[in-house]
Amino acid sequence: MKLGFCSAILPDLSLEDVVAFAGQEGFDCVELMCWPRGKAERRYAGVTHVDVADLSAKDADRIREVVSGAGVEISGLGYYPNPLTPDEEEARVYIEHIKAVIRAAALLDVNIVNTFIGRDPAGSVEDNWPVFEKRWPPIVQFAAEQGVRIGIENCPMLFTADEWPGGKNLAHSPAVWRGMFEVIPADNFGLNYDPSHMVWQQMDYVAPIRQFADRIFHVHAKDARVDCEKLAEVGVLAHPLDYHTPKLPGLGHVDWGRFFSTLTDVGYDGAVCVEVEDRAYEGSLESRKDALRQSARFLRQFIA
Repeated sequence: MKLGFCSAILPDLSLEDVVAFAGQEGFDCVELMCWPRGKAERRYAGVTHVDVADLSAKDADRIREVVSGAGVEISGLGYYPNPLTPDEEEARVYIEHIKAVIRAAALLDVNIVNTFIGRDPAGSVEDNWPVFEKRWPPIVQFAAEQGVRIGIENCPMLFTADEWPGGKNLAHSPAVWRGMFEVIPADNFGLNYDPSHMVWQQMDYVAPIRQFADRIFHVHAKDARVDCEKLAEVGVLAHPLDYHTPKLPGLGHVDWGRFFSTLTDVGYDGAVCVEVEDRAYEGSLESRKDALRQSARFLRQFIA
């Protein structure tokens, strides 16, 4: 496996500085964020370390030189919008940018783009299904033609009032994944697997590794702590951030030994990228860098 991190936690650094830091700290790879330039719509969004708009072959050559010069690799390109939004024009903008990220991945010889399926939070899974069946097969086909795999993160995007009650990402459970892969059985359609989202949903985060071994293209290393006293006070119908907290790997409830043991059992040898969303480490740029260093020290006991 290759240890890396998601660049969203370093929005104030340039691409050059991000990959230089990664190389200096001994990381193998970085998942580079590719949001359109402009105002962020939420925390950890709006980060642009690769501007895919009109990316040329010359631009791609320069990026490859910068990254390889730092001694690291690009694990994937990341862009996480809501392509199933009920606003047709908004969805069109998101989908066109996903395609631009896919084209950029092909130019950069990066074979994976990580994103969300999306969801209308006001509708049930069944309500969203026809829109998924309409919008996603052409995206996956486009990626296949470019030689790029799509890794769907299993984050429900259900944290705040504006995402209530269903969340903004349909792909939150094994039951949904099975349905997704029945509709789109393409080999280039899979998962960007994050165990932390299974923890606060009170789901088994190890069994799906075996069940979906051939669909796990990329892994996010983030932990979650469920605050039992708060849960007892507000219940599972509360906004999830009312009773759980994203944490650095090793500071939450994920059993990373079991997690990596199973990853090795199924032969996973791809990227494991630290995703920092721990507010306790976000006070400054140096604190966020320290969060990545601390996470790397912890995770290296599991990654040869």
